[in-house]
Amino acid sequence: MKSIKYIAQWYFSRRAFPYWSILLMDCAIIILSGLLAFFINHGAAETYRQLMPLLATLGIYTLLFLVSFRIFRTYAGIVRFSSFIDLRRIGLAVSVGIVLVMLLQTIFSFDHIHTAINVKDVLMMGFLAIILMWSIRIWVKALYDGTLRSDRKTNVFIYGVRQGGVALAKSINSRIDSPYHIIGFVTDCDDVAHKDLMGIKVYRNDAELPAVMKKHSADTIIVSPLKTDKFRRNQEMIDGLIDNNINILMIPDYQEWDGKSDLNVSQLKPVNAEDLLPRDKIEIDMQAAADLLSGRRIMITGAAGSIGSEMVRQIAAYEPAELILVDQAETPMHDIRLMMHKDWPAIKAMTIVADISNRERMEQIFSEYKPEYVFHAAAYKHVPMMEDNPYESIENNVNGTCIIADLAVKYGTRKFVMVSTDKAVNPTNVMGCSKRICEIYVQSLDKAIKEGKVKGSTQFVTTRFGNVLGSNGSVIPLFKEQLKNGGPITVTHPDIIRFFMLIPEACKLVIEAGTMGNGGEIYVFDMGKPVRIADLAERMIKLSGAKGIKIEYTGLREGEKLYEEVLNDAEITLPTFHPKIKIAKVREYDYDNIRREIDDLIEKAHTGDDMTIVAKMKSIVVEFKSQHSRFEILDK
Repeated sequence: MKSIKYIAQWYFSRRAFPYWSILLMDCAIIILSGLLAFFINHGAAETYRQLMPLLATLGIYTLLFLVSFRIFRTYAGIVRFSSFIDLRRIGLAVSVGIVLVMLLQTIFSFDHIHTAINVKDVLMMGFLAIILMWSIRIWVKALYDGTLRSDRKTNVFIYGVRQGGVALAKSINSRIDSPYHIIGFVTDCDDVAHKDLMGIKVYRNDAELPAVMKKHSADTIIVSPLKTDKFRRNQEMIDGLIDNNINILMIPDYQEWDGKSDLNVSQLKPVNAEDLLPRDKIEIDMQAAADLLSGRRIMITGAAGSIGSEMVRQIAAYEPAELILVDQAETPMHDIRLMMHKDWPAIKAMTIVADISNRERMEQIFSEYKPEYVFHAAAYKHVPMMEDNPYESIENNVNGTCIIADLAVKYGTRKFVMVSTDKAVNPTNVMGCSKRICEIYVQSLDKAIKEGKVKGSTQFVTTRFGNVLGSNGSVIPLFKEQLKNGGPITVTHPDIIRFFMLIPEACKLVIEAGTMGNGGEIYVFDMGKPVRIADLAERMIKLSGAKGIKIEYTGLREGEKLYEEVLNDAEITLPTFHPKIKIAKVREYDYDNIRREIDDLIEKAHTGDDMTIVAKMKSIVVEFKSQHSRFEILDK
């Protein structure tokens, strides 16, 4: 056995043999099959007596089989990676070869070619040739898979037995450099469990799965691209795998599979904590977005930020006439400029470094470019920072939004889409309240336009959603950095809960809301299930494989609350034609009154007195109740 394995290792360590060697092997099989067929039908004595004419005849027949082998290219495949397609090709090639031989026998008499081979011999020769050619290829493949390939591969299970799982298995088995050896399939269906698929056993997805995988020395599971949504929702399964140190591989969301094209093993990546958060796939009406944005002049404020930069990428795909990109962060804006030159050189893109609270500068920009659509993502968003700097929250978030909104009306912008936050609902901090004031202003301005109190035609739409994964300052990048430094991971409170959404998903919904809105709506995004931050931290520690990393609870920060709400207590929602988007019915404000209140707020902000600023904010947004903050004294 060792000698066989040694020879096999020598063979498999080489590159695939040249095609002519495979062709010679198949020709030898044809001759051997002819001899065996004649021997079976006529006996040893007759075979010995006719040996020389028999060999001559088989040599002629082999030339005909060569023609058939050339037509079906039976020699083109790599023997160790033979598949059903290769076996079928061999069957067809030998069948055609038999037909050619029988035609030859019909045209010429036996005497002309000195043979005693009859039709029965030819048919048996073909049958034996197919069996031998198949057997050699199957044996070589089995030897490679069973005795050698598994020595160098990672044993894996595949979750999914339908299209996606089978496509993954075929990709793994067909690749010379594939690092995986499939030990089993996993299914949720009882009617498939404990059966075989592609010669590999199918196991039931239950609590015993990690133990079954360990028993078969498999420490990795690959999730079919058609099972990722179901997998994410099965948190019990995920926890079981992670707790047993089983690696999880998936194809990233941005490499969506259409269910038809080939899958590539190189697409598989180890999962991150954000990949495992339960969420549903978000689809938007691409045609409606294209009709709205294609060929238009579009402004994006905060274009260098997490949300803004993704908006740039998604909107650029719709081929707008111009992109007016505004942000006050110089270096990130330079990165956006380089990205546009590289990925969308045909789109005219102005990368403008400017402060949205500078009215004169923004007036100049609107006057020159006259954007038809504005996506307003610029904002200061970090709760603790704004709790310490109320003036900046008012100057940038409130005053900046008012300036952009007023200029949009003045210069005939068709639609203004404002990006808000779930922290604007029953705000407990300065940042959330500042965004709620922005919501109130643009909604009241839209109402004033419709009532004829303000001259203009701009439609104002607000989008409200929670935390986005991977954004600047979000918990996951922070946790990753803490893990990199050896811990500990810091969480403010063991019970703190947040809603999460991926940046691309949030931006898709912002675009969708922009296409459907008629003005005045506050669109609320369905953020799915809330996530306990401590659970997220624990999962990241386990996925990292780091040992001895602890979680430290530091206490709630100023203005922070345990549970972010999506809707005000007094609010209700109405459905839209997108299941992930609802319309919030909120209290409406008179434009003239709110304009005066905001002007007074901005004037008070310039005093620099934090207590005066926040007291005024509370008078505008009566539901603003500070938590874990020095401003709680104002609520007494």
